[in-house]
Amino acid sequence: MTIGVLQEPSFENRVSLLPEAVAALTKKGISVLVESGAGARAYAPDADYTAAGARIATAAEVAAASDVLLAIHRPQGTLPAGKVLIGVYQLLSDPAGLRTFQEGGHTVFSLDLLPRTTRAQSMDVLSSQANISGYKAVLLAAQLYPRYFPMFMTAAGSIAPAKVLILGAGVAGLQAIATARRLGAVVEVFDTRPAVKEEVMSLGAKFVEVEGAADASKAGGYAVEQTEEYKQKQAARIGESIVKADIVITTAQIPGRKAPILVQEEMLRRMRAGSVIIDLAASTGGNTPFTKNNETVVEGGVTIVGNSNLPATMPSDASKLYGKNILNFLQLLTTKEGALHLNWDDDLVKGACVTHEGKVVHERLQGTLAS
Repeated sequence: MTIGVLQEPSFENRVSLLPEAVAALTKKGISVLVESGAGARAYAPDADYTAAGARIATAAEVAAASDVLLAIHRPQGTLPAGKVLIGVYQLLSDPAGLRTFQEGGHTVFSLDLLPRTTRAQSMDVLSSQANISGYKAVLLAAQLYPRYFPMFMTAAGSIAPAKVLILGAGVAGLQAIATARRLGAVVEVFDTRPAVKEEVMSLGAKFVEVEGAADASKAGGYAVEQTEEYKQKQAARIGESIVKADIVITTAQIPGRKAPILVQEEMLRRMRAGSVIIDLAASTGGNTPFTKNNETVVEGGVTIVGNSNLPATMPSDASKLYGKNILNFLQLLTTKEGALHLNWDDDLVKGACVTHEGKVVHERLQGTLAS
């Protein structure tokens, strides 16, 4: 079996496999082709891949000769028909990409759709990359915030600690709590899931409770749609906290739908000048009405950063973690002898598969192309 690693688009610094992951495959007798320059932005030169046992080739050569193609984002251009692809393609919001995969007869595994079970934790790319997002969100906020994060008592006077409000206590939110606390901030956290209260408090943050939330226990760490009554209670409580906050980090997303507006315009107007909002839901519309993906805007003296790809700002470790997730998933698709074997009886293999033999096979996506 031959596995190919493609170079990502210009906005993406990560790569699907670093040389250390390639070495793990070649030791099993699996051939690896790497597009020239694929790892350059993750500080992995072609020479390191060659030393790990890979062969460097052009994009066309990699695509033609590989049984399995690895690309975090949907490859641009035309691929030879009938390839197996593994990546994070976000096809719930990309019907054009879904159609391209279907018409190409490709077998596509999109790991954002991997069932989020205990068995799948070692392959959970959303969690491994969200951890980085939460960490970098706080560092980015600290860079933009015109005041200190920690409390200081000096001969010239005292500096109060920054107050951070985190909306959403998933993987990104929890890492944001830990990082903000390390920097000395006072942290409040809002989440619709009461079950995360203990985790939040164990990290030294205050949990803001709102009763009556819809059950999100089966949503894979994402937000779920709430009742209008709950939304009103939610807005009131967030409004009370946000007026006191210096930094707000928002993380709430609903798969296949526009992100909920949690920071309303009226709330934002009450924040003091110099405050910072880091919106990690920017790719699906954002949690504020002013968020623009991959842009920083200033509204009423508040800096709003829309960045849905913070892991790309830490490409070495992000690629290392992502590559480990990929290696674990590849174990489900290969025999001990290193041959490709698509076991459709495996719930993780079946659950992550989007298209196969010219058909859309994932139940959440079936019917998407009907119109």
